[in-house]
Amino acid sequence: MNLYSFVREKVLQAAEQCAGGLDVAFDKITVEPCKDAAHGEMATNAALLLAKPLKKSPPHLAAEIAALLKPLLPEAISIEPAAGFVNIRFHSSFWLAQLFEILNARNAYGAKIIKNAKKVNVEYCSANPTGPMHIGHVRGAVFGDVLAGLLQHVGHTVTREYYINDAGAQVDVLARSVMLRYREAAGETIGAIPAGLYPGEYLVEVGQALFARDGDRWLRASEADALAAAKTFAIAAMLVMIKDDLTALGVRFDVFSSEAALHARGAIDAALKKLEAQGLLYTGVLDAPKGKTPDDWEERPQLLFRSTQFGDDTDRPIKKADGSATYFAGDIAYHADKIERGFEQLINVMGADHGGYVKRMEAAVAALSQGRVTLDTKLCQLVHLYKDGQPYKMSKRAGTFVTARDLIEDIGRDAVRFMMLTRKNDQVFDFDLDVVRQQTKDNPVFYVQYAHARCASVMRHADEAYGACTLATLRDADLQQLTDAAELDLVRLLAGWPRQLEAAAKAAEPHRLCFALQDIAAAFHALWNKGKDNAELRFILPNDFATTAPRLVLVMATKAVLAAGFQLLNITAVEEMR
Repeated sequence: MNLYSFVREKVLQAAEQCAGGLDVAFDKITVEPCKDAAHGEMATNAALLLAKPLKKSPPHLAAEIAALLKPLLPEAISIEPAAGFVNIRFHSSFWLAQLFEILNARNAYGAKIIKNAKKVNVEYCSANPTGPMHIGHVRGAVFGDVLAGLLQHVGHTVTREYYINDAGAQVDVLARSVMLRYREAAGETIGAIPAGLYPGEYLVEVGQALFARDGDRWLRASEADALAAAKTFAIAAMLVMIKDDLTALGVRFDVFSSEAALHARGAIDAALKKLEAQGLLYTGVLDAPKGKTPDDWEERPQLLFRSTQFGDDTDRPIKKADGSATYFAGDIAYHADKIERGFEQLINVMGADHGGYVKRMEAAVAALSQGRVTLDTKLCQLVHLYKDGQPYKMSKRAGTFVTARDLIEDIGRDAVRFMMLTRKNDQVFDFDLDVVRQQTKDNPVFYVQYAHARCASVMRHADEAYGACTLATLRDADLQQLTDAAELDLVRLLAGWPRQLEAAAKAAEPHRLCFALQDIAAAFHALWNKGKDNAELRFILPNDFATTAPRLVLVMATKAVLAAGFQLLNITAVEEMR
């Protein structure tokens, strides 16, 4: 149960009574934890939002809402207006009851909590099939993977998709790079890798594999045939490599869509016909880009999409002067395909260098779907890797970048996944490898896994002291004995987990899960340390099961919420730290 949603429903009832039937927007009314615990446990902004349309002062309206809430929330100790806000404090039983809710639900605590579930497509990673995944791809892959799992957990129907960019200039360069390595495998001396080709050592194996399969056949073939064969072979080899990297990272997909296959079935022409039928294509001349001079800008008629009708800064070219389709035209076709598959919401996870494509793609989706489908583009900023206090950039195998496999082999999958979500996706991330090797509170993944391991340790010791301590044997525990401030702080954080899930899903910000888990871990560690200093507050009291039992319920609930979070992040719920 989301206690915050429960209280918000009561606030809405009170607000509707105050509105007296007037047409007022209630959708921005929130119920959130008080920023200052001295003021209360929850606060609502209802009076601030409704004061102007209801023509009342915020303090006066807050007093009205507070008075109406009191009979609606008998669980509250106090409901007080405060400068336009209403602050609420509850009996401890309101929070404590959630401990058994958690233990009954386990990993399903906070699941299926949203209204108006949608059919959602999350496309992420989509690294070009030209080499192994690098650290930049890792951030987008983990972000998209956890976001997709989160959206599914709260109730949406989600498809995880990888778009294979197997058409265009980059795979032509790949084909030439592999053909060079093929000739090397055939015994030719190739010298230095020419500028513009991919230099990575991983292509040596691809060239050798192509020669092992086909012998010197492509040395005797035309260049066009040889490059076509190299392209097909290389893309397949790269996809095997990428999928192996994804598996090592714990990232999965439901669908792999091919750009080349999309083009081959005429999807671009079909999508453009839809736009043309709406009068959204025309032949025109664009203004020179800002910063261009007449000497380096050539005015030329092009087929353009009226993207400015949908909020874009300028209309966008669909075809080049030579009549070939632009990259944007291919993206239009791909998104038209998603819309035709029945998705109601599209989420694209992309690198920061794609920021310029956001508005035009939003415009295309709005046009193709007549506004029925939304597109949310999440840009993942750069990751700067540090090791031994210095920038860490090179991979022996890749030649120019740190690969996903390098990172996983160095610090482990759990650390990679968790650390990639310790910053909001649109923030540049300085990733210090030395931090994640430390077993200290400065290492976020160690800190949260250690909390889970400590919970497991408590339960093992409880079993030794009192026999099997399970939900069944603890069902009659008197939770009202949990009265210490540190205990209740932890209970409120655990009870707030569904709210964290809902907020993270709504904002498409999975990093919030890591922040919430860190807060829970910190509260648990604080309680553990308090017990070290005061024997009366320890989780297990010898010969006092009545006092021990409610504390074990709290420990079990903490362990359950941490494990539920780890499952969403796809990291290990460690039972014992070594």
